[in-house]
Amino acid sequence: MSAFKSGLVALIGRPNAGKSTLLNALMGEKLVITSPRPQTTRNAIRCIRTDKNSQMVFVDTPGVHRPNNRLDEAMKQAINDTLEDVDVSLYLMDSALKKSTPEDAYIQKIIKKKKAPVILVLNKIDQIPKSALLEKMSWAKEQGIFADIMPVSAVKSDGVDALIARIEALLPEGPMYFPDDMVIDKSERFIVSEIIREKALRYLRDEVPHGIAVEVTKMHARKGKHGKTVVDIEADIECEKKSHKGIIIGKGGAMLKKIGTDARQEIEAFLDKRVNLQLWVKVRPKWRDDDWALKDLGYRY
Repeated sequence: MSAFKSGLVALIGRPNAGKSTLLNALMGEKLVITSPRPQTTRNAIRCIRTDKNSQMVFVDTPGVHRPNNRLDEAMKQAINDTLEDVDVSLYLMDSALKKSTPEDAYIQKIIKKKKAPVILVLNKIDQIPKSALLEKMSWAKEQGIFADIMPVSAVKSDGVDALIARIEALLPEGPMYFPDDMVIDKSERFIVSEIIREKALRYLRDEVPHGIAVEVTKMHARKGKHGKTVVDIEADIECEKKSHKGIIIGKGGAMLKKIGTDARQEIEAFLDKRVNLQLWVKVRPKWRDDDWALKDLGYRY
């Protein structure tokens, strides 16, 4: 019988490389929010995958990009902190992109300084011809810094099983760090706030999402009709500009209602309980450059 393996596995890549989508595929269920917009992930989120042979603690990090404000700096620090103690790193590249970027160069610079093995994950292979994929793999081999090169399509879960097997092979022998029924290290409040933010990202204009945050101010379970549990949730969608507040609310409250309806349905599925969700929109000017606001919203510790 082979020894049990365990360790920390970081997902790193530029914005929109598909890290969160891959993490959900690796876990076999949706645990982190996804959207086509850059900078969807703001926190280092740990998801725990346990089977009879291993426990993989995946860390989904914010996308690497040039910092423009204190929130971006906090996100960059989250990446650096995560990579200090990892056992394996998954470096995601969008295989459909033709050119390397300064963000890619920065990531490769970080990788070269770390001792942990790095698997290059060429994502979105469903979007390119085989000849282009082979060219990418040839380039990757020439770099000489990757323990392996794994092509996948996270959205279709193609190649994910092979990637899991390769990660397990690289993990050190070790104990189970988390209970085998634990799958994420975040609180229910955090997950609820992320679900609400995901729906806002889905429906709002390009200029609004980067300037919003969600804070759950109340989450209380009570007995409803027929003895069934109802969870009352109140949350603030915070934005930086008064003009954004109007966009988030929408004409006659239509946009806020759309966000709330979609969020409530997913929160009910997550909690497996009926939910009474009430949303408010508040303006907090320049919160992304306010250390107190960032700490209050959970982006600095």
